Amino acid sequence: MTTLQIEPVPCLRDNYAWLAFDRDENVCAVVDPSEAAPVRRALHAHGLLLTHILNTHHHPDHVGGNLELHREFGAEIVGPGKDRARIPGISTGVVEGDRYSVGSHSAVVLEIPAHTRGHIAFWFEKDAAVFTGDTLFAMGCGRLFEGDPPTMWSSLSKLLTLPDSTRVYCGHEYTEANGRFALTVEPSNPDLNSRMAEVRAIRKEGRPTLPSNIGIEKKTNPFLRVSSPEIRRSLGMPGASDVDVFAATRRRKDSFQG
Repeated sequence: MTTLQIEPVPCLRDNYAWLAFDRDENVCAVVDPSEAAPVRRALHAHGLLLTHILNTHHHPDHVGGNLELHREFGAEIVGPGKDRARIPGISTGVVEGDRYSVGSHSAVVLEIPAHTRGHIAFWFEKDAAVFTGDTLFAMGCGRLFEGDPPTMWSSLSKLLTLPDSTRVYCGHEYTEANGRFALTVEPSNPDLNSRMAEVRAIRKEGRPTLPSNIGIEKKTNPFLRVSSPEIRRSLGMPGASDVDVFAATRRRKDSFQG
């Protein structure tokens, strides 16, 4: 089996859709197409036909291209079964533990709610890739629009169990902004400082900072590093529970002006 090739498709202001394809098998999925036109251009540029549409959650900037792409290509639309009423054109609803295949490439479905109540991830284990939508970002996590801190911490903890080599494909180019916040709560983290230098150089060249991987996120993402003594000192919470530290970090990020 060949490895699934994955390419970014910049959409809207700072969104990414992702093309995941295998030329040998003539299969191509797009993950979270916010709009159809950039996806269509990317398909043409790569000489691909769309066979699958995978949605992590219902927000318009992740499903806005569903119906137009389905009409043009007949691609199957797959999304969270517990939120199928809000996924335009959905034909296959999936839940925790289900497997869904793009050709011979099999993804395990992980339910990771809190940003939305039905949010899911697609983990292609053998391809060492996970599509996390707006739950886990590079050096960040999503806002808690339809969940609470314990729910989001549980979702992030589930992603933390994936192998360190698993590449993280998320929905937005937020890495540099997230890193600026991370430095306010853990400024002495050498891995974080090194990563931010790399991210700034990448963005100066106009290139995507993604994918990240789980190993890098464990070292640099403050929302995953709730046991860090420095983060706990920054928050004044040395003896607090992990979920309380996470909640305080999320609240501080919500008001961060950086």
